[in-house]
Amino acid sequence: MKKLKICLVSLTFAPDSQDGSAKFITGVYNYLKSQGHEVKVITGLWNQKLNNPDIIQVKLIKKSYLWVPQFIFFVIKYLKKNKFDIIHGNGPKGSMPLLLLRNLDFISTIHDLGPIETKFSRIPFERFLIEKTIKRAKIITTCSESIKQQILSLFQNVPSQKIFNLYSAIESKFKPYVSESKSLKGKLGLNGPILLYIGRIANYKGVPDIIKAYNMVKNQIKDLELLIGGTPDFSMRDTYQVWKNRYPDIHFMGFIPTNQIAIYYTMADVFITYSYASEGFGLTPIEAIACGTPVICSNIKVFREVLQDNAIFVKPKSPKLLSEAIYRLLKNENEKIKLIEKGQEYIKRFSWNSVGHKMEEIYKKILKI
Repeated sequence: MKKLKICLVSLTFAPDSQDGSAKFITGVYNYLKSQGHEVKVITGLWNQKLNNPDIIQVKLIKKSYLWVPQFIFFVIKYLKKNKFDIIHGNGPKGSMPLLLLRNLDFISTIHDLGPIETKFSRIPFERFLIEKTIKRAKIITTCSESIKQQILSLFQNVPSQKIFNLYSAIESKFKPYVSESKSLKGKLGLNGPILLYIGRIANYKGVPDIIKAYNMVKNQIKDLELLIGGTPDFSMRDTYQVWKNRYPDIHFMGFIPTNQIAIYYTMADVFITYSYASEGFGLTPIEAIACGTPVICSNIKVFREVLQDNAIFVKPKSPKLLSEAIYRLLKNENEKIKLIEKGQEYIKRFSWNSVGHKMEEIYKKILKI
């Protein structure tokens, strides 16, 4: 394949941000660079300057949607000055500036349909953005068959041949770090079994139910620990501060550096992710499994598709059921071992070589080469 000039437009990018969308586009970028393509990224600067001349971070206002005009203006200005073979918008927000450029052919990745599934504030704008992106993009990629089928069901005029499911993948660094995890456990002063959540603190993530379930199990397992990693989104900042004051026994870790995440996964006895909507793949449970940690998650369709029988599934918004699943798993060492051993084999299929190659084939389809 000839070497291409590619521009990836994404509101977030790892390790500056740790959400699944950011990690996905970072994995795509790393693969494309490894194949010799000329790749530029336009993204926001949120937590960490990456000091890479090919990754252009725009310093944005970190408040609600005040970043929108800044981001749109910069991307449009940059694309008018530079020519690319492929322009790829990551998610509706990453694709937003591309919608304003007439006659522009671009590809977009739709990670989930959360704004359509849920009734959060500010959603009408996000719904509109998803609809426009799906209609305007030349090709859509998704990270699960569930999302592809949802799109085809909701947007019946969109041809199925326009949508490609690539799944996502994990980096090779996600593996067990036994000695490092023991050291971290001692440093944090943790003595009992550990429940871990890492991800965005957002409405749909089910974190309040994880907290409720933890408190129920703690009545039976007195030395149980709960660690919550990640930062709250705009709508959850006040609630997050209330939790920190109300639950002094819970460890709110905030932003966890990328080079520490696998160690946290390894240290945990159980990883929990309990979203009730807005998931397009479920990267964190796959990462946890790769690090040798059993997973309990909500039984939403996409988790069942991606994880198959390599996790314990619980009905969402049911903290009592979640607490029962946690207690059973902590008390059943054989089940833990079985999940870990099966999972280690299963996650081998989620490689960036496979996903990246599929993306290259899609680019070729656009360019007819």
